[in-house]
Amino acid sequence: MITDRKQLIAAGLTAGTAALGIPLLLQRGLLNWGASPAEVTRRLPGDHLLPNAGVVSTRAITIAAPPGAIWPWLVQMGSGRGGAYTYDWIENLFGLGMHSADRVLPQFQNLKAGDEIPLGPDRPMMRVEVLDPGHVLTVRSADGNWVWIFAIFPQGRTSRLISRNRIATPSALTRLLYLGVMVPGSLVMERKMLIGIRYRAERLAGQAGGPAGSTDPPRPSFTPSSAAP
Repeated sequence: MITDRKQLIAAGLTAGTAALGIPLLLQRGLLNWGASPAEVTRRLPGDHLLPNAGVVSTRAITIAAPPGAIWPWLVQMGSGRGGAYTYDWIENLFGLGMHSADRVLPQFQNLKAGDEIPLGPDRPMMRVEVLDPGHVLTVRSADGNWVWIFAIFPQGRTSRLISRNRIATPSALTRLLYLGVMVPGSLVMERKMLIGIRYRAERLAGQAGGPAGSTDPPRPSFTPSSAAP
């Protein structure tokens, strides 16, 4: 027991040192890769599900495709489904059973609020909390400590895809551990995911006749606020 406590303290000190050693501007770059200041502060559907999150990351990418060419890749994500479009070999080192699909899978396109998305065999589920087709997909972990929001905003002939993670950190030690260890790793994986979605969506849009083709979805009714959450 004493040994376990010492190991926990040592891990906390190591992570704390790593977190403190990362300059604030660099931390913000890790947390907000690709996102503009307006996107970082923009209120998204699902922010209210974990309002006092200890760590919030907002990452984004421009995709030369309409929302309708991006949406199919989001709704089919998950273990035993379309995967996560990131480094499958890393995901599978943890037994997540992720195999990133290179095509739209019709059997997973009818996602609805209340459905559960598996993270891996014998792993907790992510419950769909907000679903606005072609615009917003928000999922929450079973314990309520993680909220993941995907939001698509059309910009002329391109779209912006925002991925926001809200993570509960019950203690200062937990937050230091997350900042020092998890944030750099999550950027590597999430950057690969966003680039993977971009590649697939742009290819799908090209097959449909280009960004102005028939993959455009109905105009979403939600209008985001630029106010900070």
